Amino acid sequence: MRLALAQIDMAWEEKEKNLRLCETFIAEGKIKSVDLILFPEMTLTGFSMNTEKLGEDDNLSMDKMKLFAKRYNISIGFGHIEKVLLDNKVMGKNIYSIISNNGEVLTSYSKIHPFSFGEESFHYISGEKINTCNINDITITPFICYDLRFPEIFQIASKNSHLITVAANWPESRIEHFKILLKARAIENQCYIAGINRVGEGNELIYNGCSMIVDPLGRELCNLKDAEGLLIGEIDEKLVNEVRENFKLKSDRKEELYYKLFKDTVKD
Repeated sequence: MRLALAQIDMAWEEKEKNLRLCETFIAEGKIKSVDLILFPEMTLTGFSMNTEKLGEDDNLSMDKMKLFAKRYNISIGFGHIEKVLLDNKVMGKNIYSIISNNGEVLTSYSKIHPFSFGEESFHYISGEKINTCNINDITITPFICYDLRFPEIFQIASKNSHLITVAANWPESRIEHFKILLKARAIENQCYIAGINRVGEGNELIYNGCSMIVDPLGRELCNLKDAEGLLIGEIDEKLVNEVRENFKLKSDRKEELYYKLFKDTVKD
């Protein structure tokens, strides 16, 4: 599968402007024979806590992305805000959706770990499910930003997935963590990891990209530093299978024991 990561400088809370930017990158992906193009977290708004203004319950942004997918015959992954009402308070769900090239929603993942340090947990509801989809025989699991710091969910996802994606708004101040953790997750899970970050400035935070695709051996296939651009790499399911067959890390895990030890720790 030919995968593209769109490292973009999104306009703060300007959906229409960001949709036009996305279409430009999608058109480029079409020219370059990309099967799937992935955009960063909260693609159309930036990492905003303004769920009342930016959250949607009418699927307007989703409908436009479906149109792009069909127009350019390309699968698309993008982040958006779903508006929900909880105890008479407007909250959001931080969603990452993957749409097929015929406009079908293949999966919509709700971020399991809202970023408490950035007060996201005060404005967004936690997701409770790990979702997968399949494109060109590649099984894909999407995660979002802060999820990268929680290896347990990656172990669950990688039981079935060849590719795990991490759409992010990861700031320059902690970018070394992003780069190191992407490689660590690839090595631990023996699968491809794609980290899609943004560039530019948003709400007084600086973002310097460093999007990358890492293979099951922890090697960077390709990366972008601090400029807008389209990063393209090939995802090969056979390599995932070969790595796992030759170095049986996954089968050496003792998950029943880990579960017991964890339960004992919680009791204490």
